[in-house]
Amino acid sequence: MNGPSSSRPAPAHPPSTGSARPWRDALVAVVAAFAVMAAVAAAGLACAGATGLPGAAFPRVVAAVVVMAAGGSVEVTGGAGFLAEADASLSVLPLSVSLAGALTAGALFLRPLHNRAVTRPGELLGRAGPLVLLWLLALTGAALLARQSFDIATGDSPIADLGELLDVSPTAGFRAVLPATLGFGLLWIVGLLLIALLVSRRDPLPAGLVRFHTAVRPAAFATVALLLAYVVIGIGVGLVVAATQGHAGRTFAVILLGLPNLAWLALTLGFGGAWEGSVQGPFGLPVPRLLDEVLRGPDLSRVDVVSLAEHDSRAWWLVAVAAVLLLGTGFLAAVRSPAGVRAWQHALHLGVALALAILVVCLLAAVRARFGLSLLGIGDAGGLGGTAELRPVLWRNVGLALLWGALAGFLGALLARPVHRRGLIEKPTAAGG
Repeated sequence: MNGPSSSRPAPAHPPSTGSARPWRDALVAVVAAFAVMAAVAAAGLACAGATGLPGAAFPRVVAAVVVMAAGGSVEVTGGAGFLAEADASLSVLPLSVSLAGALTAGALFLRPLHNRAVTRPGELLGRAGPLVLLWLLALTGAALLARQSFDIATGDSPIADLGELLDVSPTAGFRAVLPATLGFGLLWIVGLLLIALLVSRRDPLPAGLVRFHTAVRPAAFATVALLLAYVVIGIGVGLVVAATQGHAGRTFAVILLGLPNLAWLALTLGFGGAWEGSVQGPFGLPVPRLLDEVLRGPDLSRVDVVSLAEHDSRAWWLVAVAAVLLLGTGFLAAVRSPAGVRAWQHALHLGVALALAILVVCLLAAVRARFGLSLLGIGDAGGLGGTAELRPVLWRNVGLALLWGALAGFLGALLARPVHRRGLIEKPTAAGG
């Protein structure tokens, strides 16, 4: 009778959900996550040369990047009184910063729950609630800091001449939109906590959800491992590029701010997906030269392996890398599942998991930026206008992810048969053993 009695102390944690311990754990998680995001954002912006911004704007720019990384909304502002007005928009997620914060917050949220089979819904809510509330408070503070305005140097242009005559100078800046920031930030943190629970095998689920453990957790874990593997490969490629091709500062800025944006784009292209976009004007996207060449132009360009290979045949390596890693993903999902799960079930689980993951990736990695300064409401002035856009062909990317995830799950199950017992997941009992 030692087994059941030894598992009884585990429920001693639920009463603590009403005490200060969940709040302390939540505070540690939130402070650590925002500190990590701020550090990564500051390092990336420093590599990009943002420390030289006028008006001591660097901390405010860091705050804006953290707000965007946590799902918040930052709008671009600008104009020159009645003389000129700005038509500007910015929609981009610095996924390197987002990933750093997500890994930190997720790990610290799960740590107090380790090594128990089941939990009560009240305990999970008692731990998630304080974290969500403190997260939104921290996000509010970052949003209030994330606002700044800069003067625009227009050079020899009509706006410069009229501005000098009328003592009016064009400005551009940014500010966080607090209601949208809190709304999207709430979705971001709640989604993160749900994903953390789905991925972790060591942490408990409510008893009513334990039956979904086999269908969800192995495939979810393997899919997240695939996304992280692409990020690790991207870091390696970035370090090689920084060491061999110069422009180390710009390369490190991309690594620290937007590496997953490019790494997960490479994943979708590797299994046959496609994106559309264009780049016009004096600025562009922080992307490799090859991708910029395909996107540069007034019309939307299709980005896939074929269009990239027309400029550089090495793009076909994306297909080989995707094939190997997808097969490894299927194998990993299989060895973490009970031995009784059939191959077609592995195919279904991984296909759905990868399709959902790619849907989220496509929504998060899309980019749209526009800035135009019109003189008296007519046209673009001063050569300052430009657009940069990159958006997924959603149906193609998600459909192929479902197909290739199912194939990888089926083949991975066949490959895992000789070692399948190593991945046996014991079904938890009601006693928590």
